[in-house]
Amino acid sequence: MTIYFYGADEVPYGCFSNFSAHGFDLDGSWWPTSEHYFPAQKFAGTRHADLVRRARTPLRAAELGRDASRPLRRDWERVKDDVMRRAVAAKFRTHADIREILLSTGDEEIVEDTTTDHYWGRGRTGNGKNMLGKTLMRTRSRLLVEGR
Repeated sequence: MTIYFYGADEVPYGCFSNFSAHGFDLDGSWWPTSEHYFPAQKFAGTRHADLVRRARTPLRAAELGRDASRPLRRDWERVKDDVMRRAVAAKFRTHADIREILLSTGDEEIVEDTTTDHYWGRGRTGNGKNMLGKTLMRTRSRLLVEGR
């Protein structure tokens, strides 16, 4: 059975959303959500990265991360998957309750059920890359190997 998720308020799988309120320490800073961490890394080492980190909501962090007036780091396309992997891993290593939810999915496929994002989710056609779902499944496998 495929597990679909999208909204952070969905029970029990809303914790898979980058908007879920599960903060973590990474790279020497506290990040309120993985949605704060991910777009901030587009501008790593700049004042704008800290503005994204301090955004009042994950939606605002996402909006700031899409600010086309700010230049993206040159290697963004190459590093963005690893940035997401690090954020998701930190989030699930930090919070035992949601780690158990992730581990409870066994070997089921996990899919971000969004029609607006063909890269991170399933996309409008349903044939998107689902990279967030794949990142969650890889994190699940790593946590199992680590015995967490």
